[in-house]
Amino acid sequence: MSAPYILVLYYSRHGATAEMARQIARGVELGGLEARLRTVPAISTECEAVAPAIPAEGARYVSLDDLKNCAGLALGSPTRFGNMAAPLKYFLDGTSSLWLTGGLVGRPAGVFTSTASLHGGQETTLLSMMLPLLHHGMLITGLPYSESALLETRGGGTPYGPSHHAGADGKRALDEHEIALCRVLGQRLAHTALKLESTRG
Repeated sequence: MSAPYILVLYYSRHGATAEMARQIARGVELGGLEARLRTVPAISTECEAVAPAIPAEGARYVSLDDLKNCAGLALGSPTRFGNMAAPLKYFLDGTSSLWLTGGLVGRPAGVFTSTASLHGGQETTLLSMMLPLLHHGMLITGLPYSESALLETRGGGTPYGPSHHAGADGKRALDEHEIALCRVLGQRLAHTALKLESTRG
């Protein structure tokens, strides 16, 4: 049996959400667990996009087994009209076999997002990603206000999960508060997963 890991699953078009995923993965590792970075392929309106089995760069594509066997999940997407991006929802829509067996019940999960504008639907996007996770019976892990970065941020950051204001051109780098909140989510997921694993053993 493989060592427990947190799956950090995301879709990223211009790189901001991918950078958030890397920071969350760093937090997971600081929290004492392995982080498994995975992404999903883009989809087409005409037909399912034919993507190579392994992307040219970045994280590998996620498999259902990556999700089935994780000790916890961090789910990230850029905002699309206040909702998660279609490629991520497409993958989640194909997880009914895990729902039928209760495969994800009781595992911790958190969500994160990046937007072009400061009020571009960050919180609704985070909430949209929580919905399928709640249906799977996962335990949502947000960010408490005891984290000073949540009170001090002038960019992204919500109690529902880390967020990032990428700017209209998508090139604004994560600031210190956004990075801190990403890492905190990773640590909280790792710590929660370890506590839950200890009660099952």
